[in-house]
Amino acid sequence: MSRIGNRKLVLPAGVTVNVDGTIVTVKGPKGELSTEIHPNITVKVDGNELSVERTDDSFKNFHGTANANIKNMIIGVTDGFEKKLEAIGVGYRFNVKGKTLVVNAGYSHPVDVAIPDGITVESPSNTELTIKGIDKIKVGEFAANVRKIRQPEPYKGKGIRYKDEYVRRKEGKKAA
Repeated sequence: MSRIGNRKLVLPAGVTVNVDGTIVTVKGPKGELSTEIHPNITVKVDGNELSVERTDDSFKNFHGTANANIKNMIIGVTDGFEKKLEAIGVGYRFNVKGKTLVVNAGYSHPVDVAIPDGITVESPSNTELTIKGIDKIKVGEFAANVRKIRQPEPYKGKGIRYKDEYVRRKEGKKAA
């Protein structure tokens, strides 16, 4: 029995859900998101309550996933998602130029990253970066791609990391 799949989702005020076959569209104050669900999963909307049901037990894995994806879409169109990154190291910095993010991360050249549609990137200081958007998948993927430019290393802790990330430090060589 899927506990996540069986939970009822409450729709906040201003959010509408439209089900057209296997396409579920969620509209809210921040925008509109849609996703395709498995044909054996049905979505029912009763007033401000949404439930996800499956035809038989062989589709348990799609049941919980569909419920979680719809919940993330509801949160995205009402509140949105955000990830914060920080650059630690001498000369490591972020710079936003239009739809391009310029990252200086210790290489001989700056790295240019194109900012995808639906995502806004802000740089409160030159070592901090805030990535915001309504689609949780896009926000997380873009943040992971920026972090991948220079992952934090365990000896000095230099690199690009998430704001609340803990990097386990190693001791390094010892003098004999």
